[in-house]
Amino acid sequence: MKRDEIKDITGVILAGGQGQRMGGKDKGLVNYRGVPLYQHVATCLKPQVGILKISANRNLTRYADSGMPVITDSLPDFQGPLAGMLSALQQADTSWCLFAACDTPLLPSDLVERLWQAKEERQIVWARSAGRDHPVIALVHSSLAAPLKAYLESGERRVLAFFQKHSGHAIDFIEDEAFANFNTLQDLER
Repeated sequence: MKRDEIKDITGVILAGGQGQRMGGKDKGLVNYRGVPLYQHVATCLKPQVGILKISANRNLTRYADSGMPVITDSLPDFQGPLAGMLSALQQADTSWCLFAACDTPLLPSDLVERLWQAKEERQIVWARSAGRDHPVIALVHSSLAAPLKAYLESGERRVLAFFQKHSGHAIDFIEDEAFANFNTLQDLER
């Protein structure tokens, strides 16, 4: 990727959930190998994007202490990853946003370049491995903020359905372990 292409991408770590499957803990702040999960994701994404932000709805001061700008959902009541994506797209100073869940600490070091190269003329691309879609690991054009807002206002919350509705497509990665996510404390122990 060219440096100007990288500068036109805002990376967003999605850490705005309630952590229900993690016993109510803020997943991004749960330690993995002695470091909070979100920091693993940040270390991977920082060299791949122009600016890196965190989408969070709790523990805002702790996330802000990282030095990264923090975005909160513009919609109330923890409406899922699309709500975090909407806020990021609405506030983006770049044409593209790269989204990654805070609980995916093993992402590939060339994630953004591979999504970028495979996007063709599409406004949405996301990762797939071992036949499984990972729609919260996606490159999304900021022009989709208005359609996404309308989609959420209609009561919809399904990430993949929105992406497919807007002619997005998945990019296959062979590194299945790179997209492992840790939803529970038991996942971390394994």
